[in-house]
Amino acid sequence: MTTACAGLGNDRVPDGPAQAQQLVLVTTADWDANQGRMQRFERAGGQWHAVGDAAAVTIGRAGSAWGLGLHAPQTDGPSKREGDGRAPAGMFRIGTAFGYADDVATALPYAAMSASDYCIDVSQSPLYNRIVDAEQVGAAAIEGSTEPMRRDLHANGDQRYRQGFVIEHNASRVPGAGSCIFAHLWKAPGETTAGCTAMDDARMSQLLAWLKPQAQPVFVLLPREEYRKLWKSWGLPAPVDGS
Repeated sequence: MTTACAGLGNDRVPDGPAQAQQLVLVTTADWDANQGRMQRFERAGGQWHAVGDAAAVTIGRAGSAWGLGLHAPQTDGPSKREGDGRAPAGMFRIGTAFGYADDVATALPYAAMSASDYCIDVSQSPLYNRIVDAEQVGAAAIEGSTEPMRRDLHANGDQRYRQGFVIEHNASRVPGAGSCIFAHLWKAPGETTAGCTAMDDARMSQLLAWLKPQAQPVFVLLPREEYRKLWKSWGLPAPVDGS
């Protein structure tokens, strides 16, 4: 996947959503809001239809900023940077599911995490923005990383990564553009993240059971004003009150 879609204007349809049959949409009040609303959609007959009820989610403690995904580069807002506490905004493919259990109820590809698995958030590393096994790449390769994937073992029983999936921000691994972006469990209701999207256990289990790789699902996160500007040209569902 390329960092952006060459030849597209800022409001042109991103590469990929025309084929997507599932959409996970998160909208927030503005760039600095760290609470959001998540809604699932399925496409049938060329139209998006809401699935289930909307749910409360949290995002980066500092809000959101344009990330690197399926959409063209955007200039009318902040840009995601490593360590800025913002969640990447835009349209992204949904990647591998992960967790602490050996298996979970999902059709997504699933990776059971071990004590030696880390996501590398060190911008200068050749493994930047990748989940790696320290037993395979060596202890030196994970030096400085702050993202052990078994947080229950490395962070006092933390359960946030017990279930989750990868949001494919910065798949080209541009140094300093942000890394290790996931959807995962929240530590407590309403508690924000370092840049991921967090939710309760029931909603995550529902998402994992619903998502299908063959439906080419996409994840979209946008402040409401940006959503109102882009929904039609990006081929997204029409805004409704509160979105």
